[in-house]
Amino acid sequence: MVGKGSSGFSEAGLRRLREVLARHVETGKIPGLVALVSRGKETHVEAIGTMRHDGGPPMRRDTIFRMASTTKPVAVAAAMVLLDECRLRLDDPIDRWLPELADRRVLKQADGPLDDTVPARRPITVRDLLTSTFGLGLDMTAMGSPMMGAFFEQGVYGQEWLLPAPEPDEWMRRLGTLPLMYQPGERWQYNVSNDVLGVLVARVTGQSFEDFLRERILDPLGMKDTGFHVPADKVDRLPPLYAPDPQTGEFTVADEVEGGHHGRPPAFQSGGGGLDSTVDDYHAYFQMLLNHGMHGTQRILSRPAVELMTTNRLTPEQQAALQAWARGVVHLSHGTGQHGGWGFGMAVRTYRGDFAPIGQFGWDGGTGTSTYADPDNQLVGILLTQTGMSTPDSARAIHDFWTTLYQAIDD
Repeated sequence: MVGKGSSGFSEAGLRRLREVLARHVETGKIPGLVALVSRGKETHVEAIGTMRHDGGPPMRRDTIFRMASTTKPVAVAAAMVLLDECRLRLDDPIDRWLPELADRRVLKQADGPLDDTVPARRPITVRDLLTSTFGLGLDMTAMGSPMMGAFFEQGVYGQEWLLPAPEPDEWMRRLGTLPLMYQPGERWQYNVSNDVLGVLVARVTGQSFEDFLRERILDPLGMKDTGFHVPADKVDRLPPLYAPDPQTGEFTVADEVEGGHHGRPPAFQSGGGGLDSTVDDYHAYFQMLLNHGMHGTQRILSRPAVELMTTNRLTPEQQAALQAWARGVVHLSHGTGQHGGWGFGMAVRTYRGDFAPIGQFGWDGGTGTSTYADPDNQLVGILLTQTGMSTPDSARAIHDFWTTLYQAIDD
């Protein structure tokens, strides 16, 4: 434990937190995990279990995890830098940089035939991408629809990873062959906008998405273990990713370490789900957000940029679409889906559905990752596993982590 003070955690609460997390590992359904909680000047880390389901090295504080969709809250910061510098504006049409998405056609019915369309009522804007309302998104509860089939048939996304496989220009070309599902700005939809944002950042800056993100966000925050792949000299800190069989619970390896997806640079640097990182790196980022964009004496993002990211940006109708989507996704059905709102790249709680208060922001990932910050309590909580959400075990661990964490607050 680092630091001591009345604004931290109770010793009994931290013991209970460890016991709850250890119980999930002891069941054998999660090989290991790393958790970090911080409040005020106090930071506490637990590393429990092993990196492989059959044993192997123990989990460590510096274990590197595939962050999956918890990439989104970090990756969006690159676009916020461009807004701060007026190189982008919220209501700019994106056609200038992403001509593949100009002059859109829109499906008459979101689940209808791809050739039954009407013209888009207006261009897609930067704001539409930041709020995930530009007209396209992944809906894993509607896999039988023509559009979901087209994503995979056109190679926009791969079925195994739901990550873009081709390089960015080719990916945009393929995406541009598809109509929108909804009119720009009409409806919240998941994931695709975050990947488009990465391409937008690269084209505006003339750098790769990762290079700009590293230069303006990762390096200034000291996030030395965060990137879109794990280099050879660190790969021993990366555990396998497991996707348990939904029927039997038997461990299957979804991504091995040697020769896996994250052991080499990807063709597409996915802002929707491609980052690898550690609890300490993510702590630095979320603490910066709690500090209104400051890291020590250095300003990373403006205060207004952070406020835009971490407060609800959706209309009631758009929020209803978010909640309907969350109810249909397995790993959001154990409490962590009870957010209500969405900012830029992350969920924002607009009502109290469980132990977490209104104003908490962050997101979860399908590889068993969870990262949130709570301004009212000046709290950061991070729980990282590498057990995918094909079974509810990681989601239950995440739910229990947050429930127990809030009980550990010492006022």
